[in-house]
Amino acid sequence: MRKFLVVLDDSRECLNAMRFAALRAARTGGGVIILSIIPPEEFRHWLGVAELMRAEARERIEAHFEVFAKWMRDRQGVNPELVIREGDPVNEILDLIRDNPEIGVLVLGAGTDKAGPGPLVTALSRNSGSLPVPITIVPGDLSKERLEAIT
Repeated sequence: MRKFLVVLDDSRECLNAMRFAALRAARTGGGVIILSIIPPEEFRHWLGVAELMRAEARERIEAHFEVFAKWMRDRQGVNPELVIREGDPVNEILDLIRDNPEIGVLVLGAGTDKAGPGPLVTALSRNSGSLPVPITIVPGDLSKERLEAIT
C-alpha cells in the first residue's frame, strides 16, 4: 500500500498538509504515516530532567496526533500511523523514507508569512532532485473547500 508521509508540528500549515494526506489516501486506497520529530537540543539537561521532558514531549505529540487521527478515521476512513523520532528534522524524514518502502509521497505544508515557506520545505525542496519520493507542497492558506476539490 502506498503511504503518504506528513509531518506533525506546531505550524499552522501542518493542518492543510494533514488534510491533503488524508484526503488523497482515502481517495486512492492509501495510508498515512504521521511523523513528529523532537529536536535533540530540547534534552540537553541532566539525565533525570531530560527523561521527564522527553516523556512530556511524547505525551503532547500523542495528544496532538489523536486529534488528527480521530478526524482521519471518522471522516476519511483512514487509520494513520504515528512515528516519533528524535533528531534533525530533515535527516529523520529522509531516514524514515529510506526505512519504509511503502512511503510513496512526502506531504509538506508551506507557510504563508514573509519569512518563506518554512525550514522543512526550504531544505527539502533544495534537494528534491535526489529525494527517493516526490514531495507535495500544500499551500498553508488553501481553503478547506479548495483542498477537497483538488484532492
